[in-house]
Amino acid sequence: MKMLLTIVILLFIGAVFVGFKTRKIAVQDPISTTSFYELKVLGIDGQEMNMSQYEGKYVLCVNVASKCGFTPQYKELQAIYEEYGDKLVIVGFPCNQFLKQEPGSSEEIVTFCERNYGVTFPLTEKIDVKGKHQHPIYQWLTNKELNGVESNKVKWNFHKFLVSPEGKWLGSFSSTVVPNDPSILGLIK
Repeated sequence: MKMLLTIVILLFIGAVFVGFKTRKIAVQDPISTTSFYELKVLGIDGQEMNMSQYEGKYVLCVNVASKCGFTPQYKELQAIYEEYGDKLVIVGFPCNQFLKQEPGSSEEIVTFCERNYGVTFPLTEKIDVKGKHQHPIYQWLTNKELNGVESNKVKWNFHKFLVSPEGKWLGSFSSTVVPNDPSILGLIK
C-alpha cells in the first residue's frame, strides 16, 4: 500500500511539475500568432497600444534614439507622417541597445522629440529590438517564421520595417535608408 501511495504521490508531483513547466513555456512565448494586428505594446504614456488600431493603413516601424547620428531622421519621419497620414502611420520604438543612445526617460524622450522635431506620430515605451528580451513586435518583424516573408536583424537605430494595410510584412530598410526614400514611399500606394 505504501508503494502504491508513493507512486501516486510521485505521479502527482510530476504532473504538477510538468504543468508548471508547460505554463512557464506558454508565458515565455509571447508570439502565438502571425498577425501583426494582434500585437500590442505599451505607448510612451504607459497606455496599451494595439497594432489593430492601425489596420487599413501602412505601418512604418522604426527603432529610434535621441543621441544617434541618424536622429535627424525624426524630421523626415514627421514630414512623411504629415504628408501620408491618411494611409500611413509611423510608430517610433525608442531603444537603448545601440551604444546607449536612448538613455532618457519617457518624459525626456517626448520632450526631446516634440521640441526638436515636432514629432506627433506615436511613440512606444522603450523596448529591446534584438536579443533575449526582444519585444514581440520586433520578433514578428525580424522572424520569417512569424511574419511569413523574411528574417532580418536590426543592426542600428532607425532601422525601418513597413507593414501593409492588411498586416503583411512588406520590407526592411537599414538605418542609412532615409524615411522618404523611393524604396519605402514606392511601396505606399
